[in-house]
Amino acid sequence: MKRIYTLPLAAAMMWLGANSSEACTNLIAAKGATTDGSVMVTYAADSHNLYGMLTHTPAARHPKGTMRKVVEWDTGKPLGEIPQPAQTYNVVGNMNEHQLAIGESTWGGHKELVDTTGQSIIDYGSLIQIALERCKTAREAVDFMGDIVNKYGYASSGESFSIADKNEVWVMEMIGKGAEKGAVWIAVRIPDNAISGHANEPRIRKVDLKDKKNVKYSKDVISFARKRGYFNGKDEDFSFADAYENHTASTRRGCDARVWSYFRRFAPETDRYYAWCAGMSDEPMPLYVVPEKKVSVKDMKWSMRDHFEGTPFDMTNDIGAGPYHVPYRWRPMDYEVDGNTYCMERAIATQQTGWSFVSQSRDWLPDPVGGILWFGTDDTNTSVYMPFYCGMTEIPAELEHGDINTFDPKSNFWMTNIVANQAYNRYDQMIPDIRKVQNKLEDKFRDSRDSRDKELAAMVNNGDMAAYTKSVNDEGAAVAKEATDDYRDLAIYLFVKYMDGNMKKTDADGNFQKSEYGLPLYPSFPGYDKKYYENIVKENGKHFLVPKE
Repeated sequence: MKRIYTLPLAAAMMWLGANSSEACTNLIAAKGATTDGSVMVTYAADSHNLYGMLTHTPAARHPKGTMRKVVEWDTGKPLGEIPQPAQTYNVVGNMNEHQLAIGESTWGGHKELVDTTGQSIIDYGSLIQIALERCKTAREAVDFMGDIVNKYGYASSGESFSIADKNEVWVMEMIGKGAEKGAVWIAVRIPDNAISGHANEPRIRKVDLKDKKNVKYSKDVISFARKRGYFNGKDEDFSFADAYENHTASTRRGCDARVWSYFRRFAPETDRYYAWCAGMSDEPMPLYVVPEKKVSVKDMKWSMRDHFEGTPFDMTNDIGAGPYHVPYRWRPMDYEVDGNTYCMERAIATQQTGWSFVSQSRDWLPDPVGGILWFGTDDTNTSVYMPFYCGMTEIPAELEHGDINTFDPKSNFWMTNIVANQAYNRYDQMIPDIRKVQNKLEDKFRDSRDSRDKELAAMVNNGDMAAYTKSVNDEGAAVAKEATDDYRDLAIYLFVKYMDGNMKKTDADGNFQKSEYGLPLYPSFPGYDKKYYENIVKENGKHFLVPKE
């Protein structure tokens, strides 16, 4: 299906490309919607200039009067200082020792609501990190995040947050107030039997404002919208998403479509919201849906690898996929032909991802064991999700700080990039080889969790935290090294197998075949797909036509 899009798409996509936080995806599954009863959140940090690394902030006690520096997450710019509490918690990536996990996606909103006075010192990234350092539960984090931006000011644009603990998960949406200090926000608890998600569009619309158990909001969220002319209806008809953002067919397709593609995997009735995503209907997609089948941690990983396969947006089938059915499109995401503006699709899996995770918070295990961050670097489609427990205190060498401009053969990020970037050239030929290694590693890591959980839980329950900490640190180091080493080998294998446009012959185990005399067999020539040849003929067939004898 081809559609002509007007200039708002160009503006939206230029904004997405210019800001690292403006291109992230979060998928959510509440405890009653998952196969094992865990609460799960995914997050992809998508940026063309973001190095994939795992961060760690150790738990600490702080003397009275200790100050914490606040540094803008995207730029490293110092914003100010705030007092430290008496105690802060251990944080691994986006999860803390109490199984609290937080993700985000940025949507911008009304530009005049960004504070340009310089008085605000809490940006969206610092807001996440500080909440993880200081909060134990999702509900506590919602309240804390709302309070701290009112006290110190909010230094970012419109943002959606996924906030999960071992019992519940919330979606919180926030935007600043321009020159006025603070922010307006709203948060909704996702029902236990539901799945949700957000991807650079605010998603909270009409809710029951009287439901104090499941809905929280700043006291001026409606009155401020009225004052600024964003809303003039009755309170019960208030929609945060529509008041604080201008939605277009372009943003629906580039943003909400990613959530829709997740929904339709588990709730087929949501196929009808294709019309919303394609700009053909004004019936909005709901914030959450109840899935027909429950979601596993493996499902969440593969949902993060989505390219709209099997939908009208499928990136593997249109002419842009080329002869090797590549589900990627290089930026910019819009282009003009004969005065009309056209778009590229924007899927969940995208080449510019720096890192991503699937978090699991599990209430039947002690906190240091219940929280697992399945962490991967680079493109979600070709990365390996590695398990790291929330009580880990040492980052594996392969996942430490690095430089996007400095190649490191020991880095997980760089090894995953080499594999992915080879596949971008000959995708349908290489992806089966990648899947073999990827699945082998992920299956091994997943299948060993039950025994590891029991072993670690016994240590925690016996009070032997020193043994627990050493065990999770040692395993984390081993997991990261194995995944990185295997991908280094895979990168070399792909290069050797597919060099010069050929394909060397292999046996069922992937070993290169040899003749009876021990010499390499002559390679095969896979060439291009039929559509590619047909397009050559349509474009300039006479030039290449071989005369008949």
